[in-house]
Amino acid sequence: MTSGTLLRSTYGALFRLSTWARKNLSEEGSVPVAGADGQAGLASPRKRADARRNEQILLEAAAAVFVTSGVEAPVRDIAARAGVGMGTIYRHFPTRADLIIAVYRHQVDACAEAGPALLASSGTPHAALTRWIDKFVDFLVTKHGLAAALRSDQAGFKALHAYFLDRLEPVCAQLLDAAVDAGEIRPDVEAFGLLYGVGNLCAGVDGDPRYDARRMVALLIAGLRKG
Repeated sequence: MTSGTLLRSTYGALFRLSTWARKNLSEEGSVPVAGADGQAGLASPRKRADARRNEQILLEAAAAVFVTSGVEAPVRDIAARAGVGMGTIYRHFPTRADLIIAVYRHQVDACAEAGPALLASSGTPHAALTRWIDKFVDFLVTKHGLAAALRSDQAGFKALHAYFLDRLEPVCAQLLDAAVDAGEIRPDVEAFGLLYGVGNLCAGVDGDPRYDARRMVALLIAGLRKG
């Protein structure tokens, strides 16, 4: 598989995921429930909060299982890790595709949200950038089976590319700008180029056990420093 194919497949996951989320996971939306008269009503705020919390538990369990067993892992393994019955998973995510999409949206959102937090908590902007890139690498190298699962989604690649960059490029740019302002790194590196470069370095992670993508990415980030 070429590096471009792997990146497009990752983008494909995110595009499907964002489409599903817009339709089903609006933070401000209400969850339809049956009322006493049999008509659809609105869930209480507490029930909506409980549903979101349960979803987060399922997504975290699924992500952990996907890392070790791939996206074709048995649903029963995910249910066991989450401590719920299989029916609970199917109520939240009727198909495997729904679950895969939601998991990767959850991870992209977490990666995007981590940037400002790392910038606030790290000793230097370069340290924050390094830690954030580590998270981005984690996202890229733990997608076992994702390319095969979504290989047929050719039409969505271009739209997904835009979605992926809309979420992560501004965060990367913020970290780069902070490091430049602190005099830690050279000023001629753009966020798009850095993300693309890291993505290509990670594309060969499954090709040969002698290849250490994390080490190569670490060398890239170290090379951003001023001489």
